[in-house]
Amino acid sequence: MTTCDLTGKKCQPCEGGMLPLSQPEIDRLLPQLDGWQQYDRLICKTYHFKNYFQTIAFVNAIAWLSHREDHHPDLGVSYKECRVAYTTHAIHGLSENDFICAAKVEALFKP
Repeated sequence: MTTCDLTGKKCQPCEGGMLPLSQPEIDRLLPQLDGWQQYDRLICKTYHFKNYFQTIAFVNAIAWLSHREDHHPDLGVSYKECRVAYTTHAIHGLSENDFICAAKVEALFKP
């Protein structure tokens, strides 16, 4: 599966009994996301911008994407950067949804 495959997928609702991804599954998906890192039960990346306007435009694009996918990241926003972190709170770990959304955020940032 490539990043392109991930961006072509749609997030699935978390259903009862859904389990977090195993570490080997995470290890297979994470290299597809340029610059993303795993910290315990989340994946994250910090994006850098020239100014506040570009940062907020990126945040707004993430908000639109998150609403469409019904899967929402934790964001840390400052003047010239935005930290994006995904985890699936309902299952207390990482799901494929986190990687799908991270790939779509990554696609927003590419020229």
